[in-house]
Amino acid sequence: MKIAIISDIHGNMEALNSVLNDIKSENCQKIFCLGDIAMAGPEPSQTINKIHDLLQNKDFYIIQGNTDKMLSVFSFETKAEIEKANKVMANAYLADSEIINNEEKNFLKNLPPQKEIELFGIKILLVHGSPRKNNENIYPNMKIEEIEEMIKGTDADIIFCGHTHIPCGYQTNTNQTVVNVGSVGRPFSETTEACYAVIDINETASTFQIKHKFVKYDVEAASKKLAERGFDGADKLAKMLLKATSRYPE
Repeated sequence: MKIAIISDIHGNMEALNSVLNDIKSENCQKIFCLGDIAMAGPEPSQTINKIHDLLQNKDFYIIQGNTDKMLSVFSFETKAEIEKANKVMANAYLADSEIINNEEKNFLKNLPPQKEIELFGIKILLVHGSPRKNNENIYPNMKIEEIEEMIKGTDADIIFCGHTHIPCGYQTNTNQTVVNVGSVGRPFSETTEACYAVIDINETASTFQIKHKFVKYDVEAASKKLAERGFDGADKLAKMLLKATSRYPE
């Protein structure tokens, strides 16, 4: 069985549609989505509704990302907290909250924070940041002891995460596999390809292989749509789709 794992779409319908086409070409039977559906992207409402439609399929699973939780209930206190890190992201948070309707906010609010799935004797845990926190970073080149501390107390064979927008993977001394699947809609790299992961499970042997996939999409169209949203800093976020070497727009 092949399963696609996607994360951090951030309102980028151009990227999402290209990734969904690639998933189809991979003949994946299920899709796991790790959240951060809408915030700070070209088409937040459209993306939420697309994910809602996908969820009608029993082979689509989703959890809540940290920005999904923030967008589900707007508050000026949260906006002020975001502004401490980056003013443009705070502006995007306000603009998104004004666009997304109550039904869409309720959809984000009611997403589960984590999900455990067992397939063919393999235990899989879906988280957004880490098992401890939805906004904890699992980056490349971390010490294995740091990863083991983050997943301490879990018994999953595989833990899939996102949040950092940078793909990576670890094999722990407890024989657990931890994979950050990267970002569909806002990759933090100098390349513009959307990123997701595919796990191929041998159903009889209960073994698996995991790979990251990079997918080209119409990034110029996505960037133009984001810039045209018009909130202060939207143009800076749009440029990050073309080339991102930092977490936040400068």
